[in-house]
Formats: sequence, C-alpha cells, structure tokens
Amino acid sequence: MKSTLLTHLAKDLRIEWRSKDALNSMLFFALLVVVLFSLAFDPTREASRQIAGGILCVATLFASVTALNQAWAREIRHQALDAQRMAPASPASLLMAKVIANFLFVTAVQALLAPLFIVFYNLRSIGPAWQLALVLPLGTWALVMNGTFFAALSIRTRNRELLLPLLLFPIFIPALLAMVQATTGILTGDSDPWLWIKMLAGYDVIFTTASLLLFETIFNAE
Repeated sequence: MKSTLLTHLAKDLRIEWRSKDALNSMLFFALLVVVLFSLAFDPTREASRQIAGGILCVATLFASVTALNQAWAREIRHQALDAQRMAPASPASLLMAKVIANFLFVTAVQALLAPLFIVFYNLRSIGPAWQLALVLPLGTWALVMNGTFFAALSIRTRNRELLLPLLLFPIFIPALLAMVQATTGILTGDSDPWLWIKMLAGYDVIFTTASLLLFETIFNAE
C-alpha cells in the first residue's frame, strides 16, 4: 500500500506542479475573500482578533472546494479511474494520496496567505501562537479528508460542483466551529483552546477511519 500511495501522490504533485490549476484558483479565491472582508469591516486591532479566525477558516473552506473537485475530475479523463479499479491495489491508498496532496496544496495556500492576512488585519496573537501550528493542520485535514471523500462520491453526477458543497459543508460544521473557536481563543487569549483542539483531533480520527472503511464501496460503485 505504501508504494502505491507514494506513486499516486507523486503523480498528483507532478501534475499540479506543471499546471498549478488548483493552487492558482485557491490562492485567488482565498485572497479575494480576505481582501473583501477587510474592506467591508475595516476592523480595529481588537476587533480583528475576534473575526480573523472565522474569516481564515471560511476563506480556506470555500477556496478548497475547487481543488477538491479537480482532484477526481483528472482521473475521469481517458478512463484513468476505470483502469485504477482493475489495478491490484487498495483503493484506500488512492484516497490517502489524494488527501495528502490536497492537504499540501491547502497548506501551501495558507502559508502564502498568512503574511497578507497579518498585514490586512493588523494581527498579533495574545495567546500562545504556536498552538496555531496544531489548529490549522488539524482543521485542514478534516476539510480535505471529508472533501476528497465526498468529491469521489459525487464525481459521476452531472452537477458535482454543486453537490460537493451540499454534502461537505454540513458535515464540516463541527470541525469548522472547533477551528474558529480555537483560533479565536489563541488570538484573543480569552479562552483555553485545548478543548477545541482535542475536538478537532477526535473529529479527524473518526472521519478518517470512516472514509477509509467506506471508500472501497464508493470507489467500485457505478
């Protein structure tokens, strides 16, 4: 499984490196959301700490939908997905490769967006900023794991661009809430974010396990 996972991951990273379709679309959309919210609210430093977590999480959520749809759309071309069904490899390795690739893409966009986000919202963390290094990866993993799974579920439908948000957003609400509350708690220093961090970790374990167990059925369905 490990060699198959690495092969699929290398393929996805190589394709994205050549085209940069997902990265460009995610970065443009996320930057647009951040700039529009900064112009709409014109927050003070104190107010920015209250809303920055929500804006960052929502920008990441909406920007990621495009990349999540593209991940499986590439496999449909030239019947590549049908060929992978016949390959003697675990479907879970294909899912994990897609999830890891999407995780890296979203993380790269967040890293590029972070300096601009700090400048636009004049941010300075009152709480321990190192905890953001736990919150953002855990929240991003929850997003891309569910998003990649539901993108595979909706890939053969006519309106997959519409169906994916309808499936993903309600399921992601608990992780989104935990991510926003934890980020806000860190930036403002008003509350302890560890409860929300633990909730995110538990969410990731549950939905990663469920997705891996159910993906073979989704993968082989017509």
